[in-house]
Amino acid sequence: MAPPGSPFDETGTLVREGGAFVLQRDRGGTVLLELQRVPVDVVAKRVRVRGVVIGEDRVSVDGVAAA
Repeated sequence: MAPPGSPFDETGTLVREGGAFVLQRDRGGTVLLELQRVPVDVVAKRVRVRGVVIGEDRVSVDGVAAA
């Protein structure tokens, strides 16, 4: 994972784990997503996530779109 403050732009599957949303990355591993809006229409689907890395395996999300 890139250092905090780095841009994040990846694809994968958006899944809900408990009360959180996680991106199961196409290239392997998972990332915890901090979202302003809940993208319920794309849960369990392949998506592209853009945002900023804020910690180890944690991203502040600017946008989620179907991939």
